[in-house]
Order: sequence, then C-alpha cells, then structure tokens
Amino acid sequence: MTKPVGPYTPIVRAGDWLICSGQVGISDGAIVEGGLEAELRQALANMAGLLEGEGASMNHVVKTTVFLTDMADYAEMNAIYIEVFGDHRPARSAVAVRELPIGARIEIEASAYVG
Repeated sequence: MTKPVGPYTPIVRAGDWLICSGQVGISDGAIVEGGLEAELRQALANMAGLLEGEGASMNHVVKTTVFLTDMADYAEMNAIYIEVFGDHRPARSAVAVRELPIGARIEIEASAYVG
C-alpha cells in the first residue's frame, strides 16, 4: 500500500461500505512519469490494491469522483477509465480543480459496496 501524503486514512470500512480516499498516481513516494495516462493507471492500481487489502475488487465500486487539473484531459481519462473498469460502470462525477497534491494531474476517489 502506498503511504498517504497527508493526515488521512487511505481506506475506511463503514459497515458494508469501503470508502477510498482520493488516489493519485504515486509510486515509491513520487508521481509516476508518463503524463495523465500513467498517473491514472497508477492511481487506479493504488485503489485496486486498497480494495484488495479489504477483500474487495474494482467490481465492488459503485461511485467514483475524478478530479482533473485540465478538462482537456477528459476524453483521455474516459478511455483509460473504460479500459480499467470494463463493462462495470460505477456512478461517476468528474470535476475540474485548480491543482492537486504533490503536482498530480488527476485524482480519483471511490465508494465500494461489499454487502
């Protein structure tokens, strides 16, 4: 599991729910190289690892929120998101933000139901 970059818990169980804090494309303490695609793939891998640590998977995700520093990246984000989630389509919001922690271009948070 990637160490949090702030004072928060990366994943919390609340009854039948798992709430994943926002994940950025961090590996070995730094944002991965390779732009938005690499960052999103790493963020989703980090999220999958958190879920797996609680006995769940990406198929349990029912809601995500994606934060983008540039809405021009929306189409590229969608293509990667669809590839990773496949036919499973959680409810989702996408929000433009001015900036993200540690210089990330994208962050994604999720809620998963495991009941």
